[in-house]
Amino acid sequence: MGISARDLAAATPATRDRYVDLLRVASLGVVVLGHWLMAAVSADGRMSNLLAVVPELQAVTWALQVMPVFFFVGGFSHALAYRSRPRYADFLRARLQRLLRPTMVFIGVWGAAALVLQLAGGGTGPTGVALRLVAQPLWFIGIYLAMVAFTPPLLRLHERYGWGAFAGLAGGAVAVDVLRFAAGVPFVEFLNFAFVWLAVHQLGFLRADGMIRLPGALAVTGLAGAGLLVALGPYPLSMVGMPGEKVSNMAPPTLALLCHGLWLVGAVELLKGPGSRFVARAGVWHKVVAANGIAMTAFLWHLTAMLGVYGAMLALDVPLPAPATGAWWLQVPLRLAAAALLTTLLVTAFRRFEQPAPPAPAPATDGGGPLAALGITLALFGVLGLSMTGFGGLLEGHAATLIAVRITAPVAVAMTLAGWLLVERVGRAAS
Repeated sequence: MGISARDLAAATPATRDRYVDLLRVASLGVVVLGHWLMAAVSADGRMSNLLAVVPELQAVTWALQVMPVFFFVGGFSHALAYRSRPRYADFLRARLQRLLRPTMVFIGVWGAAALVLQLAGGGTGPTGVALRLVAQPLWFIGIYLAMVAFTPPLLRLHERYGWGAFAGLAGGAVAVDVLRFAAGVPFVEFLNFAFVWLAVHQLGFLRADGMIRLPGALAVTGLAGAGLLVALGPYPLSMVGMPGEKVSNMAPPTLALLCHGLWLVGAVELLKGPGSRFVARAGVWHKVVAANGIAMTAFLWHLTAMLGVYGAMLALDVPLPAPATGAWWLQVPLRLAAAALLTTLLVTAFRRFEQPAPPAPAPATDGGGPLAALGITLALFGVLGLSMTGFGGLLEGHAATLIAVRITAPVAVAMTLAGWLLVERVGRAAS
C-alpha cells in the first residue's frame, strides 16, 4: 500500500518550494475547466467551440491559457531532479514512470473501445468525433516527453549561458515565424513545437537558480509583445486553437504564444509571496499533495468524462439549449458538476497506475542511456501522432501528418508502446 497524501504532506521538508506544486495543480485544473467550458454540443449531437460561437470570449484565453505555466514548473522540477539523478537513463525512468504508465492504460482502454465500436459498425458521426477528441490531450504528453529528453543538454547550456540559452531558443522561434510568414517556407512552423515550448521550459531552469529577478518587467514585456504581434498580425487573438482558423497560436505554437508565456511566468512570479503563504497552510498543502498524486490521471480522462456527460444527456433526451444562450449558461454548473463527478469515478478506477514504483538502485555506468533515449523518442512521436489521428479508423489505418510525415493511428500506438517498453526495460536492467 502506498503512502497516503496526508502522510506525504506531513513529511514535506521545510526546504521544499510548495508554491511550485500549487502552480502545477492549479494550471492543470484551469486547463481542465477551460476544456469543459469550451465544449458546446447541440441537440443534434454536433460539437462546437464556445470561443467560435462567441468570438469576444477569445480575449479570456490571455488569462486562462495557462499551459505555459505547467511547462515552466516542469523546467524547475526537471532541473532539480536531474541534478539529483545525473545518470540519463535513471533520470528518464524516474521522470517518465508516472507519465507513461497512466498514458499507456488510457491508450489501451480507448484503443480497445475503438476497435469494438468499429467491429460493431460504429465509430462514425458523434461517436467518431468523440474518438478523435479524447486523444487530443496526448499532445501535452508528447511535448512533456520532449522536455524531459532535452533536459540534460539544455540544463548544461543554461548553466553556461544563463539567459543567453533562453535567448537562443527564443531567437529560434523568431526565425521560424519569419521563415513561415515572410518567406513561406513549408513545414518550418513545426520547429516551434520545440523552440517555443523549450524556451518556456528553460525559464524554469532560470527560476531554479534564482535568476528571474524582475518578474514585473518579464510580465510587461510578454504582454506588450503578444499584444503588438496580435495587433499587427497575422497572429490571431485566441491563445488556444480555433476550428477552421488559417493560423493558430497553439498548433504549431507561435512567437505570440511565447510572449504569452513570458507574461504568465512573470505574473505567477509576482504572486509568489501570497501564493507561498497560502499553500503553507496545512489544510491547503494536504489538498495540493493529494491533487498532485492524481493530476495526470485526471488530465488524461477529463475529456472522456465531459463527452460521457453529453452522451448521457443525448441518450436521455435531456434538452441541450443552443450554445451561449441564457438557458445554456444556466445549465453550465450542472454539466460541470456531472463532469467533475465522472472524472472522480474514472480517477478512482485508474489512479493506481500513476503511483510511483520504488526507485531502482543507480547503476555504476549510464549504459542504458542510448536505449532510454530511443524509447523516449519513439514514445514522443507515437503520442504526438495519436493526438492527431485520434482512435477512430484503427482498422483502416487512419492517418494524419506529423511534421512532414504521414503517420497512421496503428503505427502511432505501436511506437508509443515500443517506447514505453524500452524505458521500462532500462529501469528493470538498472534494478
